Amino acid sequence: MNQDATAFLEWAIQWQNSRPSCDLAAEISDPATVALLSVDVINGFCYQGPLSSPRVAAIVPPIVRLFRRAYDLGVRHFILTQDTHDEHAVEFGSFAPHCTRGSAESEPVPELTALPFSDQFTIIPKNSISSSIGTALPAWLDDHPEVTTFIVVGDCTDLCTYQLAMYLRLRANAYQRAADRVIVPMDCVATYDLPVPVAQELGVMPHHGDLLHLIYLYSMGLNGIEIVSHIE
Repeated sequence: MNQDATAFLEWAIQWQNSRPSCDLAAEISDPATVALLSVDVINGFCYQGPLSSPRVAAIVPPIVRLFRRAYDLGVRHFILTQDTHDEHAVEFGSFAPHCTRGSAESEPVPELTALPFSDQFTIIPKNSISSSIGTALPAWLDDHPEVTTFIVVGDCTDLCTYQLAMYLRLRANAYQRAADRVIVPMDCVATYDLPVPVAQELGVMPHHGDLLHLIYLYSMGLNGIEIVSHIE
């Protein structure tokens, strides 16, 4: 690695470590303008199946706290986009079969379904890492033009979370929605780790969780997404 790359990584780590927190009560003037979007906080990435990860499961408690906090402040837009794959999903050519339609893997984690307001969740199935291609999300957004603050949580930072946050940010840019904000709290997003030796043994691509988490947070920040340490 050359000197420039090292300097950049040092800067990026310092940037990550200096992200401010966000006071949700101070940010909300009208709860009807706020939506909390959770991507793939489901059993198949947290607790069971070939793609489940303890690193991802660790974000469940802060996400549940954030859901409770938002609800207590009057937020009623809770959107859960979730892998609900066809059993012959093309994506299985890149990732091991996971979260097929009707399986326990494709269900929200029990900590979310146990919330007393879980009946108010809008669940949007998806058949790829994109929450916007071939899903009901674009129509939901069109039907709710009053929503201008989008809080995005879930996994994985560099895959589905990145796709969702970037879609919301790019949609706002393309449609001149200057008031739109996309906020990503770092304690509520994560990605998996697959060391090189393990990946070589399995015959798959390795995945450095910490590095990719950092780079994709940086990329989101570069594109105008607000990266915060946590939401109070």
